[in-house]
Amino acid sequence: MTASQTRIDARVGAAAGGAVRRIRTGWHRHPGVRSDDQLTLGERSADHMRNGMGSWAFVFGACGFLALWMAINIIVDRAHGRTFDPYPFILLNLVLSCVAALQGAILLIAAKRSDQISSELAQHDYEADCASHELLQTLTVNFDQLKAEHTAMQIEFAKLAKLIESGLPPAQD
Repeated sequence: MTASQTRIDARVGAAAGGAVRRIRTGWHRHPGVRSDDQLTLGERSADHMRNGMGSWAFVFGACGFLALWMAINIIVDRAHGRTFDPYPFILLNLVLSCVAALQGAILLIAAKRSDQISSELAQHDYEADCASHELLQTLTVNFDQLKAEHTAMQIEFAKLAKLIESGLPPAQD
């Protein structure tokens, strides 16, 4: 191995190591790696709301709650002639209106959290792309140097082959 090859290997190793270090240090900010302890209370709440309200369990639970509310009120009204929320369920309508008003805000908070996660993922991808681009540039420069050294060696080899074929001793430069 030549001295120039050793220098090239060292530069490639340093460039690759720099890219890997840059990715690893940026990786700690990546939302997919952060644990619950690293999330703020608002981020955890938004994640729980998004996961809860955006599920079939929530839909079936809400339908079950509505059916249970109406069934209890109808049964109690027929048995005792009076209930806390008789048909047309005015109190239930008020509760549903309040839930709908809050649900819009909750969904916006959850969407904002999703945007934050997407932004952090995009930042991580950008940093990884920059590191890859830097490494590719270093490799391109190193390849050009190797190509130049290879051409120079081919020229030297051709001279030596010609000298061997002619049987003359090599000239001193």
